[in-house]
Amino acid sequence: MTHTSIQTQKFILKLFPEIMVKGSSAKKQMVNQLFQNLQTLFKPVDDTIQIKKFSDKIEVVTPVAKVEKVRTILLNTPGIEQVLEALQFDHMESLDAIKAQVAKTVADEIAGKSFVVRAKRTGSHPFNSSEIERVVGGYTLAHTDAKKVDLHHPDVTVRIELINHQLNIITAKYDGLSGFPIGTQGDILSLMSGGFDSTVASFLTMKRGIKTHFIFFNLGGTAHEIGVKQVAWYLWSKYGASHRVKFITIGFEDVVAEIFRSTAETYMGVTLKRLMLMAAEKIADNMEIDALLTGESVAQVSSQTLRNLALIDQVTNKLVLRPLATTNKPEIIRIADQIGTRRFAENMPEYCGVISKNPITHGSFKRMEREAKRFDYTVLDKAVSDAKSIYVDEIVEDITQNAPIDVVQTPDPDSHVIIDIRAEEETVQTPCKTLKIPFYRLKTEFKKLPKEKTYLLYCDKGVMSRLHAQYLKDAEGADVKVYRPE
Repeated sequence: MTHTSIQTQKFILKLFPEIMVKGSSAKKQMVNQLFQNLQTLFKPVDDTIQIKKFSDKIEVVTPVAKVEKVRTILLNTPGIEQVLEALQFDHMESLDAIKAQVAKTVADEIAGKSFVVRAKRTGSHPFNSSEIERVVGGYTLAHTDAKKVDLHHPDVTVRIELINHQLNIITAKYDGLSGFPIGTQGDILSLMSGGFDSTVASFLTMKRGIKTHFIFFNLGGTAHEIGVKQVAWYLWSKYGASHRVKFITIGFEDVVAEIFRSTAETYMGVTLKRLMLMAAEKIADNMEIDALLTGESVAQVSSQTLRNLALIDQVTNKLVLRPLATTNKPEIIRIADQIGTRRFAENMPEYCGVISKNPITHGSFKRMEREAKRFDYTVLDKAVSDAKSIYVDEIVEDITQNAPIDVVQTPDPDSHVIIDIRAEEETVQTPCKTLKIPFYRLKTEFKKLPKEKTYLLYCDKGVMSRLHAQYLKDAEGADVKVYRPE
C-alpha cells in the first residue's frame, strides 16, 4: 500500500472471545491486566509507544521503525485474538476527505485487481457504513487503476474503520495467540524436563493466562541443566516475559540411587514420578502455589496408564494439571514445531527412561504402598532443602557467574572462528571465517572442529550463545567465547 508521510503505525488488538463474554468486572480486570502486560513488554522496546485501552479492544501506536518488533511481541502475547495493522488519519470530517485518503492509500495494492470496501463506523455521522462503502468504492474505482468492484469474490478487501473523525485503514490482519492475559489465572509450577511434552504443556498454561514457573529435576549433570534452562528461558522470553517467574533446580542423583537401592525394578519408574511430585509439592507450598503441571499423556509410556497416574497422584494434595492427557505424540510435536521448542526437545536426553526396566503398566495400590515404605525419605528431604531457585531472566548471569564467558566485540581474523548458532538459514557477516552450525547440531558438529582454534559463538541476543559456550567449555574443555558485535 502507498503510505503517507506519517511516522507512526497503529495496531488494533481484538480480545480473546472468552474475555468478551465474561461479566463486566472480570472483563475489566482482564483488559487491565493485558494493558499492564503490554506496558511491561514494550518498555524496553521504545518508551514512545502508546497503548490505549477500550472496553472491547486495545490500540497500540508505535514508531514505524519499531513496527516489526512490536508486531512480533503482540502475536506472542496471550489474550489477543486478532492483530490488525492500520494507518491512522485524523480530522476526517467528511466523506470527501475519507474517499480521497482511502483511494490514495490503497491505489498501488488494487491496481489491476478487483476490490470491495468494508467499513465499520463508531460515533455520530450524517452517513452510515453502507454509504461509506458505496461512496468510497465508487470514488476509488474512478481514481485508481483498479479493475472493478466485486462485492462477492474480490481480489482485495479494503477494510476501514471510522471512529468519530479518526479514519483507520486496515493494512494487514493476523491471528493472535488467543487465551487469557498472563496474571489473570494464578500461578502453577511446571515439572520441566525440556522434552517435547513438558515444553508444550508449559506453553499451553502460559497461553491460558497462568503464570508458569519451572522446576527441574537434574539427573544428567551440568549439560542437562543448561539444556533445560535454555528452553525455559526461550519459552519465558517469547510468551511470558510480562511477568518474572522462577526456575528451581533439584539435584536428583542421590534420589535415583536410593530408588535403585530400595525399590523393585518394575516399580522404579512410577516411584520416580511420585517422588518428583512430592518434591514439587514442597516447593509449591513454599511459593504458595496451588497447582502442579506435567506433560504426561495417557498411555504414552508405561508410567502414564490411568492406573499408574492414579498411583502417582496419590502422593500429593495439589491439583495436577495435564493439558496433554489426551493428545498424541504427532500432535505434541506439531505444537512444539509451531512454538519453536522442537529443536530444543530433539536434542534433550530422556533421563527418566534409565530406570524404567520391565515397568509395570497396571500397578497395585497395595504393592505400591509396600515399595514406598522401603524408601529413605531423608534423601528426598535433603534434595529439596538443597534446591536452587533463580528468576528465569537471571539464568545467563547465573550460569556464567562462576566461570564467566568472555565476550568479544572486535574479532581477530587470524585467530578467531565465528560460529553462527541461530536456527535461521542466514549467516552473520563477519571479518573472520564464519561457520553455520545451528544450536541443535552444535554438540555433535563441534567435536569435528580443530581444537587449536578459538571459537566465538553468535546469536541475536547473546543468550543462547552464552549458554552453549558454557556447555562446550565444561564438556569439551574448548576455547569458546561469545561474539557480540557493537
